[in-house]
Amino acid sequence: MLKISKYRVDKYLLIPIVLFAIISIITIYSAQTLLPSTMQDLALKQFLWYLVGFLLAYGILVIGNDFMLKNAWILYVLGNLSLVGLFFFGKEINEAKCWYSIPGIGTIQPSEFMKIILILLIAKLIQEFHKKYTSPTVLEEFIFLLKVILIVAIPSILTFLQPDTGVVLIYLLITICMLFISGIRYRWFIMLFTILGLAIGSVLIIYFCSQELFIQIFGTSFFLRVDRLLDWSSGSGFQLQYGMTAIGSGGLFGHGFHHTPIYFPEPQTDFIFAVFASNFGFIGSFLLLALIVFFDIRLIITAMKTSHDIDKYIIGGIVGMLIFQQFQNIGMTYGIMPITGITLPYISYGGSSLLSYMIMTGIIFHISNESMRYTNK
Repeated sequence: MLKISKYRVDKYLLIPIVLFAIISIITIYSAQTLLPSTMQDLALKQFLWYLVGFLLAYGILVIGNDFMLKNAWILYVLGNLSLVGLFFFGKEINEAKCWYSIPGIGTIQPSEFMKIILILLIAKLIQEFHKKYTSPTVLEEFIFLLKVILIVAIPSILTFLQPDTGVVLIYLLITICMLFISGIRYRWFIMLFTILGLAIGSVLIIYFCSQELFIQIFGTSFFLRVDRLLDWSSGSGFQLQYGMTAIGSGGLFGHGFHHTPIYFPEPQTDFIFAVFASNFGFIGSFLLLALIVFFDIRLIITAMKTSHDIDKYIIGGIVGMLIFQQFQNIGMTYGIMPITGITLPYISYGGSSLLSYMIMTGIIFHISNESMRYTNK
């Protein structure tokens, strides 16, 4: 007999999220030993953010994704308005206006939620495009791509001016991943990577040949950002050197929970993996990486099981974003990737980022629920 189960969550998705929550809270608590007295409540705050996040995820599971997809354009406009508002009402931290300060709550970073909005809107545009054109011509694809580029360019420019280069990279990667699985011609990606390669190459040539000319063309702010990105290639920088030392000092089993003997900046966010590796050593780090890989693979399996193309596009954007952030964040703590300020999903401290991931989690739960709701009794 066929039984309809209304709400079901894939345990292989839920269990990793719960483990991420535990790992995040205990690692942030350990990182507090490196932080000033005014920041000794971050673990408690992360615990509260996770509670709110699980409630959000459950709410989306119940309500469904259709509401957000139907209102994707409205969310997009509101998201861009929130980015514009930062220039007037944003709180400046480390020479960047990326946050709103809300009394009693803390700071909110709109760009974190723009990532979700772009995933939903691009998925909707891809679905509408394929419904309209079953066998699109090159010109029809070109016009579609121009539309997508314009949509992504607006928040990218606003976020870049805050400035926040790391999130802009995430916007672009989300777009590329979703377009890649959309079924459009691969020639567009060859052209895109060629253009990007030439543009990046030209910028680097000017940077290395004449830094004065570089500043005249691109400005001091962009010069400092490029300079910071290139610090990793020489292994220089106080944060990188001490972070790597902390990881190496952990050895096989680590110094133990709440023991991080070497100081480095931003241990609760950018370099959270270095704190975990210092506490739990190579064995702990390997197990965390295995958990991350398992979760990513499970997301891919969820995408393969769903019968709705738009769900595949959504999960494709989420998986692309997560893998990039995981590789980038962990890679920069080992000195093999540039330091960009990109946090480790589900692990690093941050209310806005965590809530955005939990909203994505709710979206994934709903997609998984649609695939699992019919079971044989």
